[in-house]
Amino acid sequence: MLAVDTNVLVFAHRSETPHHDAAVRWVTFLSEGSVPWGLPVFCIGEFVRVVTHSKIFDPPSTIEQVIGALESLLASPSLRLLNPGPEYHAHYFEAIRSSRATGNLAFDAQIAAVCREHGVTTLLTDDRDFSRFPGFGTLPLDGPPTAG
Repeated sequence: MLAVDTNVLVFAHRSETPHHDAAVRWVTFLSEGSVPWGLPVFCIGEFVRVVTHSKIFDPPSTIEQVIGALESLLASPSLRLLNPGPEYHAHYFEAIRSSRATGNLAFDAQIAAVCREHGVTTLLTDDRDFSRFPGFGTLPLDGPPTAG
């Protein structure tokens, strides 16, 4: 199963971002398809934080715009929301140890850990930091959506 990172959601939501068209193609492909895909629960809060931040976007997205975008995404029948389960802490500790994650990378380790707990080994992302987690692959946005 492929999971989607926060930056893909941000790019799809905000038309002024550099990868908007590619992100929209991917999100549409996944959300309208029948192949299961995952969304780490941590990415929901991070998405809200980024797109509503007035120092990142001018104007920032409104709460109603954000909720509408998330409700639409979460309505996808092929989406699996990836929540931490009983083995999450072990995966998280392994992720921070193996990558020597500190600071902001410790947040990415949460995403890698919840993905691993659900058997996800590939993340659709524009964030190269995820390559620091051994055994966890990334798929760039510039590939064709059929690659997912």
